[in-house]
Amino acid sequence: MAYNDFTLEALKRQFNLRTDEGSDLFGQVPAVPISDLLRETLNESVPLALDISTEKARSELIIAPVLMETRRQFGRQVSLFSGVEFNVDLEQGLRGVCDFLLSLSPEQLAIEAPVVAVVEAKNENIKQGIVQCAAEMVASQRFNRERDNPVQSVFGAVTTGSIWKFLRLTESIVSVDKTEYHISQVERIVGILVEMLREAGAQGPAPHSA
Repeated sequence: MAYNDFTLEALKRQFNLRTDEGSDLFGQVPAVPISDLLRETLNESVPLALDISTEKARSELIIAPVLMETRRQFGRQVSLFSGVEFNVDLEQGLRGVCDFLLSLSPEQLAIEAPVVAVVEAKNENIKQGIVQCAAEMVASQRFNRERDNPVQSVFGAVTTGSIWKFLRLTESIVSVDKTEYHISQVERIVGILVEMLREAGAQGPAPHSA
């Protein structure tokens, strides 16, 4: 079994999880100013990605630039991984390739302190993407605990590129934001990703626009 093989029922049973789907997790998080680079990139790339309408196009032309902007907001003192193997517990099925991971460490040679898992919803299936994302969050939580990283909560995002939905895992409770955000709200989306890293305990320079 791998991250994308879990069902919600199996994931909850195996790891004693509870779900909360009624919270407005990030409704109070403000938008943040984004760089001219991201704005110009998305102005060109979003229509193109939606016209091409493949997962690869959405990943490269929409999702990756948004996550790179989030890293830029932290003065590049957090790390971003794309398409990496993240094998935490093979026997428990916490293994596989993660679409994207954001880590509190600036180290890019190896994953350290992963706190945000970002899953591209395959076939634009947000619900299945939520399950995969939750599994990757459980793996991140276990990874951090085993390495004595004091991270109270880990976070997740599931996206089609145009639609973004956010999650939080604290102890055994997976909270799924009831609100979906459209890429036209990119300042809010980046603001939420920045807030996730802040809440997880990001150190170093305060976030700023580049």
